[in-house]
Amino acid sequence: MSLAVFSGVTMAVQGRINGQLGLELGDPMLAAVFSFGGGIVLLLLALPFAPRMRKGVGRLRDAVRVGELRPWHCLGGLAGAMFVAGQALVVVAIGVAMFTVGVVAGQTVSSLAVDRAGLGPSGPRPLTTPRVIGAVLTLVAVLGSVSGGLGEADGGELWLMVLPLVAGCCVAVQQAVNGRVGAASGSALTATLANFSVGFVALLVAWLVSLVVRGGPVGFPSNPLLYAGGIVGILFISIASLVVRWTGVLLLGLAAIAGQLIGALLLDLLAPAHGEHLAPETIAGVAVALFAIGIAALGGGRRRARRLPQ
Repeated sequence: MSLAVFSGVTMAVQGRINGQLGLELGDPMLAAVFSFGGGIVLLLLALPFAPRMRKGVGRLRDAVRVGELRPWHCLGGLAGAMFVAGQALVVVAIGVAMFTVGVVAGQTVSSLAVDRAGLGPSGPRPLTTPRVIGAVLTLVAVLGSVSGGLGEADGGELWLMVLPLVAGCCVAVQQAVNGRVGAASGSALTATLANFSVGFVALLVAWLVSLVVRGGPVGFPSNPLLYAGGIVGILFISIASLVVRWTGVLLLGLAAIAGQLIGALLLDLLAPAHGEHLAPETIAGVAVALFAIGIAALGGGRRRARRLPQ
């Protein structure tokens, strides 16, 4: 479970990096392209030195060919692309707080459904009272943490909440199918490579459309750390595809959300963005989210992951 929480911390770090890169580029969509593209480059450079990942690519191809995996199982990267595209398109209109609440609401509700349907590699998980309570408490934790920014959208723009809600639902499906890809290929890095490849293509197409509509970047920052979002993304996707077979989608999602709150707390404490400071609401949100994980874990029970044939 600690790995799942850590994956959420990396998401918070990646969000800060990509957000700053998008701000300095004047093009958030291009920042996402750089993030996914950087991840692909690093994975491809590592491929000759990672025999497990190379074997995983062959196993993944065989799994799709014999029907062990459906082709759509390999499209988890579309959810990641939709998430960052949603950030680029609607955060300015509804604010970061509303976007975050929408994503978390969609993710927590859909995680219950995804686990119940058995889309993940661990098979169906029961819809128990503690798991539902844990999901509700996590949403309460996030609502409390971002309560100061919930007034950023006006009433006429609230319909834009549909996109983060859908993005949150897609994230739950992404975690499930990436877990299946990782289990079938025998390599979390193979699942990560498939995720980044699909997401990069989708984002590149979306950026080319935005290039025609709104123009390109205003400049390229010289700080190399701002182009490190792909490295952080590799950590998150690899960890998630590895641990989801033991935690299930719901617990992974709740732990990752708690990790994002912890990451936000640490960033506000150690490297606050301009105009931001550590808020008591964030500290309270972290405490409630960690408590929610404990409640949800009581209702899930650890199951052995079904070993997929290789």
